[in-house]
Amino acid sequence: VRVHAAAINPTDILARSGLRKKQLNNDPYSSHQNKEVLPPYVPGMDIAGVVDELGADVTTGVKVGDPVIAMVLPKGAHGGYRERIVLNERAVVPAPSGVSYAEACTLPMNGLTARQSLDLLELKPGQSIGVTGAAGAYGGYVIQLAKVEGLTVIADAAERDWDLVSSLGADIIVARGPDVGKRFREHFPEGVDGLADGAVLNEEAVPAVRNGGAFTAVRGFQGTSERNIRFAPTWVRTYDKEYEKLDQLRQLVEAGKLTLRVADILPPEQAALAHQRLESGGTRGRLVIDFS
Repeated sequence: VRVHAAAINPTDILARSGLRKKQLNNDPYSSHQNKEVLPPYVPGMDIAGVVDELGADVTTGVKVGDPVIAMVLPKGAHGGYRERIVLNERAVVPAPSGVSYAEACTLPMNGLTARQSLDLLELKPGQSIGVTGAAGAYGGYVIQLAKVEGLTVIADAAERDWDLVSSLGADIIVARGPDVGKRFREHFPEGVDGLADGAVLNEEAVPAVRNGGAFTAVRGFQGTSERNIRFAPTWVRTYDKEYEKLDQLRQLVEAGKLTLRVADILPPEQAALAHQRLESGGTRGRLVIDFS
């Protein structure tokens, strides 16, 4: 794939800082466990571009010249921040029609992470889901996918983001910060049926969940089985090569059910600046590196 755009995600910051290695070693599904990865290190899990060349046995229907998107699992120099990359056919799906490469590259990893979280929570139409970090890319996708599946969504957000989170479909919005579980329970006294913790509040968010409910977090938090709550950490790497799941996300974008959000587009030589901006906080949507 000839890469035209790559999104910058918090996991890229972790990779650059070295914290990602520690996280991977705690990931029971990671092939990186206890393995030394030699430099150069190229981060990046989200790309959009054009098919340059096909292997002889590709059967998914993509053709040379097709615009596509993919989630990349970085290892050494194999990361999304590059001009060309070779990927398994099942990791690559058509890009949503009618959107730019910059917009398209914000979907794969964050969208699949949200998809996996909802799959792990196993909620049914009419049940309730709490979402922390709702204004972020992951949180926004969780909200929108939850509404597609008929769930009632309560989310936290800073006051400046309430209009945004409301536009994504949240039914109830509460202030973010300490004791968010208490604020969720003001609306759901027995607790929500499931919670997707995008803000990495971990044990601080557990009180929001009802007895026997479900909790998933994006950085591997595994709580104790208090009150019969089922903890299921979200590890998006296990959704690598899940062609059908990513293609369904693409279809939801085309149907207007998922919103692609780009905060800014920068050239490759400003990748360091983009990392600094993401680390400083307050980014809404994804910063994107433009390789075209």
